[in-house]
Amino acid sequence: MKILAIDTSCDETAAAVTENTKVLSNIIWSQASLHAKFGGVMPSLARRMHEEHIDFVIKKALTSAKCIVPSVDTIAVTVGPGLAIALGIGINKTKQLAKEYNKPLIAVNHVEGHLLSPLANPKSEIRNPKFPALGLVVSGGNTILVKINKIGSYETLAQTQDDALGEALDKAARMLGLGYPGGAILEKFAKNGNPKTYPLPVPLIGDKVKNRFSYSGLKTAMYRLIEKEKPLTKQKIYNLAASFQDVAFEHLLQVIKFRISNFEFRISDLLVGGGVANNILLRSKLRKLLKPYGITLRVPYTKKLCSDNAAMIGTAAYLKNKNAKKLNAKSKNIDRSPNLKLDLDN
Repeated sequence: MKILAIDTSCDETAAAVTENTKVLSNIIWSQASLHAKFGGVMPSLARRMHEEHIDFVIKKALTSAKCIVPSVDTIAVTVGPGLAIALGIGINKTKQLAKEYNKPLIAVNHVEGHLLSPLANPKSEIRNPKFPALGLVVSGGNTILVKINKIGSYETLAQTQDDALGEALDKAARMLGLGYPGGAILEKFAKNGNPKTYPLPVPLIGDKVKNRFSYSGLKTAMYRLIEKEKPLTKQKIYNLAASFQDVAFEHLLQVIKFRISNFEFRISDLLVGGGVANNILLRSKLRKLLKPYGITLRVPYTKKLCSDNAAMIGTAAYLKNKNAKKLNAKSKNIDRSPNLKLDLDN
């Protein structure tokens, strides 16, 4: 199944061509530098940039894949969650293409795209995980741990009650004056720091750790600590970055460990997607946590698949529809859903 996939959920204009789970092209035009001066995404600016660049990005994705629209089997598009006015740009474009070339459409949940991104491959289809499996999405907008019964069937085990992990890392970086988006910059600074310098509180210890993540309290504690430590030297910033990142990850690991320790079924794989999945320290900590349980960590084969992208959307569309006898989704049934939930979508 050859798919042209499009994602305009936030501040990246993305298009890709996939064939089954093989990635033929994955083009991303990032707006991050344009939003940096605002310290976050400006929805009206995001919409305008999507409008200006979507045709170019789609054309480049098709050219890179040595493909044309008539030769694809279907078109997939992100319908949510995300910024409503940004989602609309991608949806309207896919409707236009579907009508022009008489192609069926597949609506895809953006979070499910991240969840299944470790199953995308540069060469050919790879082994699906053994079900049930675990899935973890850690991005700027989502921190959610799910039980994957099978592709398309998910049970939420834990999710954030306030800030997502990626959002918290970005905010901590902003407090330290490191810029936006800050998660990747914070990681670089943390490498030069001592994570045990500052005893920041681990969120939701004890019984409260069972089924939720929370980063708002840690963020507040970080703000107070920074104010106390001013003026900040470079070494202080290194140590603050390392301390915050270490505690943020420790909270994530505690929740995952609690859930794994109380499973009554065998788990062989943990799929991790989302921007924070790029973090080398987090990957290392996850592998160490999973090893005693015999669970394999599976992450995207390239960093490009961790950020918002369209190849993961094409992959998710294929995996959910590969056994369908006929793809017959109509354009009129596709609409944006900014608050789309993973459980309710499947």
